[in-house]
Amino acid sequence: MAAPRDTASPTSRTGRKVFGRLSLPERTVVADALRTETVGGVLLLAAAVTALIWANIPALRHGYESVSDFHFGPAAVGLNLSVAHWAADGLLAVFFFVAGIELKRELVAGDLRDPRAAVLPVVAALCGMAVPALVYTLTNLVGHGSTEGWAVPTATDIAFALAVLAVIGTALPSALRAFLLTLAVVDDLFAILIIAVFFTDRIDFAVLGGAVAGLVVFWLLLRARVRGWYVYVPLAVVVWALMYNSGVHATIAGVAMGLMLRCTTREGEEHSPGERIEHLVRPLSAGLAVPLFALFSAGVSVSGGALRDVFTRPETLGVVLGLVVGKALGIFGGTWLTARFTRASLSQDLAWADVFAVSSLAGIGFTVSLLIGELAFEGDAALTDEVKAAVLSGSLIAAVCATVLLKMRNARYRKLWEDEERDEDQDGIPDVYEQDDPAYHLRMAEILEHKAADHRRIAAEKAAAARHGLQEVPGGAGDEDGRPA
Repeated sequence: MAAPRDTASPTSRTGRKVFGRLSLPERTVVADALRTETVGGVLLLAAAVTALIWANIPALRHGYESVSDFHFGPAAVGLNLSVAHWAADGLLAVFFFVAGIELKRELVAGDLRDPRAAVLPVVAALCGMAVPALVYTLTNLVGHGSTEGWAVPTATDIAFALAVLAVIGTALPSALRAFLLTLAVVDDLFAILIIAVFFTDRIDFAVLGGAVAGLVVFWLLLRARVRGWYVYVPLAVVVWALMYNSGVHATIAGVAMGLMLRCTTREGEEHSPGERIEHLVRPLSAGLAVPLFALFSAGVSVSGGALRDVFTRPETLGVVLGLVVGKALGIFGGTWLTARFTRASLSQDLAWADVFAVSSLAGIGFTVSLLIGELAFEGDAALTDEVKAAVLSGSLIAAVCATVLLKMRNARYRKLWEDEERDEDQDGIPDVYEQDDPAYHLRMAEILEHKAADHRRIAAEKAAAARHGLQEVPGGAGDEDGRPA
């Protein structure tokens, strides 16, 4: 999603503000995305808790394992997969499809099309991935552990982060929320590249060629303006199946198709095709695909011994430190350095402590971190479960730290939020966006004149009532029966 718009003059680099107020259209887009992602995050949280309970109650554990390991699908085309496998490779393709649309919209119609506006979230996201990977690697080199999981703590789960915001009830300014959303989009892009480059063991080029051909057909149909879900959905399933059998992670098919959608409007269009499809598919992704993935990925043991291993084994400790320490330092450091070297200044409404709090919140890594954990330690079920427990532990610690930091400034956030939402002329547009509109000030003048007239009338009535009361009681105080003293 979009980052804060830079409202300074393009020629004025010294006047540029970091985390300035969003433009009204961008604010609307961010608000819509936040509502869906927040609801999805709450469902994701519920699914994760359900998985932990289901997998840790002795009477239910066997049922959880049986359901997760149940296989179905056509074996003839290599798709006889377990339920957990379908959730990770199949349902997450929907999640990455939405991520692809978001990225395309940002690149062609959002702030990422402006190099100056794109620098901040891109650098922050890169630093927010590089530093956790470095923290993990150093932890394992010192502790003589495996460096295979270096990519596990690099991903931010935006839905989970927004769910935490919804639970703690902070009125985080829209500019910081937008930064978090854009950061997550860039984060997802690099996570996709990591999965494609580092976690592809074998490639069947013939099958991959078939997947590419399917993508070309998908693109040609879009160019020809062919409509109908009954055309695109079967084709998308075929492309996904070919991509899966080629050896490249199947979720790449989702993001590739998302990137192909047109996200700019043409004459007579209120919304682009990409925006319309995202509006339809995002609830499916946030409300079904991602929670089901969480349900069958988060079911790990949380016994005392397992939790002890999280903080003593180098692989799991590296994940925790990467999420809690690496993410906060990486994103905050990348943001500060970008502002420093571009001579931009922080918005006067915010402090660098606010940026650090949001950076800490980005340490909540869940969906993609769990996926990369499964890929990194494939074949070692015990270590995979321990890494999943580390992801959950690190995300929980990051959420608690961010909650404390955000609560300390919540009164300030509330005031900023109220200023952003105030609409005294009741025209549906917040007043802060109409300060340069003469019509707004004329409307406000009329409203205030009516209020002033009402107050004068009330004052006159009160004065008249007071005079009338004095005339009725000339003798002063009365006794209990109301008679003059």
